[in-house]
Amino acid sequence: MTYDYIIIGGGIVGMSTGWQLQQRFPDAKILLLEKESVYSKHQTGHNSGVIHAGVYYAPGSLKAQFCKAGVAATMQFCDENDVPYNQCGKLLVATNALEAERMQALYQRCHDNGIDVELLNAEQLKAREPNIVGVGGMLVKDTAIVNYQQVTTKMAERFVEQGGDARLNHTVINLHESADEVMVEALHQGKKVSFSGKFLITCSGLMADRTTKMLGIKTDFQIIPFRGEYYKLPDKYNSIVNHLIYPIPDPELPFLGVHLTRMIDGSVTVGPNAVQGWKREGYGKINVSVRDIWDMVTFPGFWRVLKANIGTGIVETKNSLWKPGYLKLVQKYCPQLKLEDLQPYPAGIRAQAVMKDGSLVHDFLFAESPRSLHVCNAPSPAATSAIPIGNYICDKVVAQRG
Repeated sequence: MTYDYIIIGGGIVGMSTGWQLQQRFPDAKILLLEKESVYSKHQTGHNSGVIHAGVYYAPGSLKAQFCKAGVAATMQFCDENDVPYNQCGKLLVATNALEAERMQALYQRCHDNGIDVELLNAEQLKAREPNIVGVGGMLVKDTAIVNYQQVTTKMAERFVEQGGDARLNHTVINLHESADEVMVEALHQGKKVSFSGKFLITCSGLMADRTTKMLGIKTDFQIIPFRGEYYKLPDKYNSIVNHLIYPIPDPELPFLGVHLTRMIDGSVTVGPNAVQGWKREGYGKINVSVRDIWDMVTFPGFWRVLKANIGTGIVETKNSLWKPGYLKLVQKYCPQLKLEDLQPYPAGIRAQAVMKDGSLVHDFLFAESPRSLHVCNAPSPAATSAIPIGNYICDKVVAQRG
């Protein structure tokens, strides 16, 4: 049979898109293909599990709008589907005068974005968080924690209940588009299988650039993996903080810095940093892929972004290789932690879209053909914003199809 829509990618963005598309068009035949044996195994399943309030984004931007809408939509979805979450709030901690100044700018941005925040002096900070030190802080009340794999799996259940066809263990290996259809060839249990669809949507994250190339779509970006390394604190520290604890970020850097995160299972993690990844799906200690490295070093944008961020890259790599350097990032606001408290925990990989000129893509990036739409970059925090992002993608598909 020919499907009305085929979606590639069973992370939270792809699943949100499929689930909402099926709601819009109840009679449509929609197929979602995921190469892994479970949903959301990659970026969705390797993040901090935070439902972000949208502190950092420019007022009026899509990111700011989607993040704020995503907080409410995600919590509502969890309430309606019995997915546990905890609205514990987040504290951004300023440890010196420069960070306190930056915090004031973030406070104004939150005010402009309609986010409920409260400034704390050093005494108020200590009262809320006895184990944290700083000259002040900013309490973001709407922030929560959740297991995004559970959210995605529940979306998959709703998608199938509504008539969707979701298939695991299907690795897409080839795409072909004609005037009337898109043919999708996949490997399933070692055998080739083919599917025909009237329209294709790809939400393939770490493989976004390779998916567009399968259809011969010319683009000027490539996915460069950045590895975020985490540690877990011993169980005796499960109550070390009452909120999520974040540093005040450097506005010149695209990453938020190493933070203490209460997880929904009761544990506390430390991280992530941001180091160059040498394998797109490399979550272990040794992660090297010849193909992934070759794709990077033959892409001009890789060398340009490396040159532009060489200082930061050296520091991050040093702290990755030298555990005491990593520890100092945490001791800045939580001095009681010691080296032996940083226990192993799986890393995450961020799929960073980089343009040929070396610029990092911080906004949405799409590619398209007459019968396909490709999500090449869904900016962080995509997990928080997945429901409004999925709705936005559905709008784009409807508009593109006329």
